[in-house]
Amino acid sequence: MSVSQPPLMLQPITGYHRDEENHYVAQLACGHNQHVRHDPPWQNRPWVVTREGRQQMLGLELQCKKCDEGAPPDKQPREAD
Repeated sequence: MSVSQPPLMLQPITGYHRDEENHYVAQLACGHNQHVRHDPPWQNRPWVVTREGRQQMLGLELQCKKCDEGAPPDKQPREAD
């Protein structure tokens, strides 16, 4: 017998800001934030390092684990370009 998993919550990127360590954080439509680091070989997101790359990824849907957990919205700092 298999246990069914709840559906994953996908949310589009609406903007970005930087955290206190200067890493980019995606702001999602649901009000949650999610780090989007380029840290090869563990995380390969070269689009994060340029403004043009980040702009092209607006609307990209990421799995929001905070939505999956029913967490309240995060604080939304001023956006970075």
